[in-house]
Amino acid sequence: MTSTPVIDVDRLNLKYGDFHAVKDLSFQVGRGEFYALLGTNGAGKTSTLETLEGHRNPTSGTVRVLGKSPRDRAAVRPKMGIMLQESGFSPDLTVKETIHLIGALTRRTDRLERVLGVVDLTRKATTKVSQLSGGEKRRLDFATAVYGSPELVFLDEPTTGLDIQSRDALWDAVDKLREDGSTIVLTTHYLEEAQQRADRIGLMHRGTFHQEGTVSELTRTLPAVIRFTLPPSTPALPLQGRREHDGKFVIETFGLQKDLHTLLRWAQDNAIELADLEAGPTRLDDVFRAIDND
Repeated sequence: MTSTPVIDVDRLNLKYGDFHAVKDLSFQVGRGEFYALLGTNGAGKTSTLETLEGHRNPTSGTVRVLGKSPRDRAAVRPKMGIMLQESGFSPDLTVKETIHLIGALTRRTDRLERVLGVVDLTRKATTKVSQLSGGEKRRLDFATAVYGSPELVFLDEPTTGLDIQSRDALWDAVDKLREDGSTIVLTTHYLEEAQQRADRIGLMHRGTFHQEGTVSELTRTLPAVIRFTLPPSTPALPLQGRREHDGKFVIETFGLQKDLHTLLRWAQDNAIELADLEAGPTRLDDVFRAIDND
């Protein structure tokens, strides 16, 4: 990544009457970075995204996208691809007419055949939007966002309604965009997608960041977990743990490797089988669940 950020947000505030939706939010996204902007319900994520995309004016603060105000559409829009949750394409246009229209509006150029191939809609080129399935419409949304390989791509819930094969194809296309230098901003309710792919995550709650950092930095704020089932009449565990409703024992630890070694050695010394043994770091969804407990 270069030193000049693609997205630079400084003390962003957004108010709707008396409601303060976004409060003094500041963050940056570097060139070529995959950044996931996530949030609990009502966290201000959508308002923040709409501001970054140029659809909303900030109440106060500064937002720069690709070095410009996002409201400077003539300068920014040709370099920005946006995949909304719902596109609202004209039902009477065909797939290829829709892609050509978006290309003209954004002033980007590309080969129609290439884009159709990326989203596996080649055979649907002359099909009207109204005749597409829900998954095909989502793939068309993605096609219009990545047409012309923009420098910055916003993906808002990109895999909703897609089958596994279509999801894999979409992420393969995103990987190719990144190889070509594009910056990706993702919002999703599929937290495993962010956990697997994002370089950094901004986790919003009540209008500002609850946490920001790499997946490892976020998940390290909570203990790792060891789960297993014990046979009846076993000696006392060598570590502090608890028994859950399903009968499994759970040990939470900030020293996973050391404590797992202790547990396995105890099991071996006592000839005990740790059935259904699972061990691993906290997942991103656990970080989400912990927010309301803070």
